Amino acid sequence: MLNDPIPSIRLSIGGLFHETWDGWSVESDLLTPADAFELELHTKNATRLPDVIKEGAPCSLTLDGDRVLTGQIDEFEHDISRQGINMRINGRDRAAPLVDCSAPFVSMREASLAQILDQVVKPLGTYQVEIRADQAKTRRRIQIEPGQTAWEALLQVAEANGLWPWVEPDGRLIIGGPDYNAPPVGTLILREEDGVDNNVQRLSVRRSIANRYSQITVLGQHGQYDNDGLDTKRSHLRSVIQDETLSRRGIFRPKVVIDSSSENQDMATTRARKLLADSRLEGFEIRAIVKGHRADNGQVWSPGQRVIVRSEPHGLDATYFLMSRTLRLSRGEGAITELRLREDKMWVLDGNKLKKRKGKSGSDAAFIEMIKAL
Repeated sequence: MLNDPIPSIRLSIGGLFHETWDGWSVESDLLTPADAFELELHTKNATRLPDVIKEGAPCSLTLDGDRVLTGQIDEFEHDISRQGINMRINGRDRAAPLVDCSAPFVSMREASLAQILDQVVKPLGTYQVEIRADQAKTRRRIQIEPGQTAWEALLQVAEANGLWPWVEPDGRLIIGGPDYNAPPVGTLILREEDGVDNNVQRLSVRRSIANRYSQITVLGQHGQYDNDGLDTKRSHLRSVIQDETLSRRGIFRPKVVIDSSSENQDMATTRARKLLADSRLEGFEIRAIVKGHRADNGQVWSPGQRVIVRSEPHGLDATYFLMSRTLRLSRGEGAITELRLREDKMWVLDGNKLKKRKGKSGSDAAFIEMIKAL
């Protein structure tokens, strides 16, 4: 039985709940669809699993009153031996059906974001959708290929509009970008000598030049040649974006990308900015392990938060973006959180910067307006 001071996570399923576990973990990563969880329980007493625990059953996880995941049970094990009873439950959030299942249509050659939501997402579940983007950024259409999963189709049309999909802990499907105006939720401190105020158990920094570019050029409509048969205006469609950080260091690493979907200068520039931002994200990452599961402001650590990192050994003193985190409780380590941070204001540059909204009205209104815009 876990002591009261140790954070407890409650699994709610079919009107029942359980919150006494010997170990558990809840992962969340903005770049990985379908956040996952694992729960473990060891007991000497003969225990039968409740009938509500079935593969595919909807469930939710709550950490001391705060929802951290809404999803489904993927699989469970019930192991009985002379040593006792072992139970393990694995599951994912509400993106799981979209990741596993093919898009339920194959005849549509091109689709907008609203059409994907209506014809691909809705048949696989009742999703509350919130679109965090200007209407002008949700009109680009993409081609759907037979056999694509629903998530691949959704991700493709979201990226075409400079956006990104993810599922919030309460189960809402979000399509947009982060709020870079939100204040940092806390500060990670690692001092070089005295160690006063240190609040991280481990902190590592990875820097890489691989897949990093000082200049990215996007050519639209295959317009790399003057005699390619396209009209002159399109054949010279070109956007060049430079990484001033590498340029100041005298590093020249050019990259040329041909993007036939870029039909005008704005599209080409947006594509080039995204590719350069992705390049910078790949080149830098902070990994930190901290005690507990909450930031300085009391919020549960969650991707999308902004965090100040001050590490004297690494020469860091700036705000960074929390891309992923894993909440964990184990016998050996106790309650810890693993954080992965990237450069701030570099991921999904063209998403809506409005603060997160709560409730159904804003989400439903945004979806209705999307449908009307067609």
